[in-house]
Amino acid sequence: MVEGAGSANHILSAKQVFNICARAFEKERVQGKKLLFIIPDHTRTAPMDVMFRTLYELLADHVAMFDVLIALGTHPPMSEKMIDDRLGITPAERSSRYARARFFNHLWDDPLQLAHIGAIAADEVEHLTHGLMNKRVNVSINKMVLDYDLLVIVGPTFPHEVIGFSGGNKYLFPGIAGQEIIDMFHWLGALLTSPKIIGTKNTPVRDIVDRAAALVPVERTCLSLVVSGNDLAGLYAGSPEEAWSAAADLSEILHIVYKQKPYKSILARAPEMYDDLWTGAKCMYKMECIVADGGELIIYAPHIKEISVTHGEKIAEIGYHVKDYFLKQSGFAHVLGSVMAHSTHVKGIGTFADGIERPRITVTLATRIPEEMCRKINLGYRHPDTIHPEEWMNREEEGFLYVPKAGEMLYRLKDDPFRHKEYDQNG
Repeated sequence: MVEGAGSANHILSAKQVFNICARAFEKERVQGKKLLFIIPDHTRTAPMDVMFRTLYELLADHVAMFDVLIALGTHPPMSEKMIDDRLGITPAERSSRYARARFFNHLWDDPLQLAHIGAIAADEVEHLTHGLMNKRVNVSINKMVLDYDLLVIVGPTFPHEVIGFSGGNKYLFPGIAGQEIIDMFHWLGALLTSPKIIGTKNTPVRDIVDRAAALVPVERTCLSLVVSGNDLAGLYAGSPEEAWSAAADLSEILHIVYKQKPYKSILARAPEMYDDLWTGAKCMYKMECIVADGGELIIYAPHIKEISVTHGEKIAEIGYHVKDYFLKQSGFAHVLGSVMAHSTHVKGIGTFADGIERPRITVTLATRIPEEMCRKINLGYRHPDTIHPEEWMNREEEGFLYVPKAGEMLYRLKDDPFRHKEYDQNG
């Protein structure tokens, strides 16, 4: 049963947040237990400071361990200062007021930090993916989880390009997972394509993630957040599956903007929390569906200087391409599925036939990534200093749109030609 509240029209007060958490952990009977809190890094908007203070006040004096693991997926580790900033605490407070808490980064590519917890058989993979894949996948997770009595997922839910809606068990896979399962379901998302899956609640990727989570041999609970601006519009506590489901329903109301017609030119500004193109590309994912055929999406991010802290070298090697570029050619077996998936999501849908690639739209970078590199990776280039957002403002009737904070709100057409409702049981 889910404990919580949420509304598209109201913001939860600090007292409501406290009461929801208090009722949730009364049911969990956490006295003397070892708790591991799994939270997002800085690339997800959420009042994690409020949640951390609330949970610490409620639980720290009653549990045997109060540890925090950053669900980085394949993102780079956060510094101590970044963690403090994320949780709204000072170094002095960390060592005094919050001295019982310990903080850790997930290290996805260190085999010594991972534990194999099982596998999803090939025939089950085939069933869950509706025939798109039929290969056994091994499931590994940060081995820290095996040392705790209760895993507490704390994080927001938004429309997501790979899984439909983020949140819930996604903070385990890919949040604190190993490479094989990460690559498998990211490539599955690419096969489905972002425009068909993003903002769809029930998807094959979600089914794979939930199946992987069922292999975790530790009790799990979840606090699913729904954010409005920097505040909480919703907070749901319960099993990761149930709490996420309630949060996704509210996210669908709050985080999807519908437009009447597509635009020929969209300027999407990436906020500072996206510090490379790997994360800043969310501007493309959330806007692709409302770009007209043959139109242009400009990712405007004067602060971004590199493609990816983690995967930049490999992306520079393969570039950005439509899905069929990889499916209809050999030579990519050495490339991680998550990297190829990122490539196709950024380039967008399109075709590849007779050696010719035809993307549906043009994606242009207005970042500090040099023009030579943009051309090499098969994306357009504009110098960010030549961009003047006012040229896109107040011109929607002409087909121009400026989005000052892109990457979390999903934009769709009211009469959407892309959405794949086959997998959405509510659709």
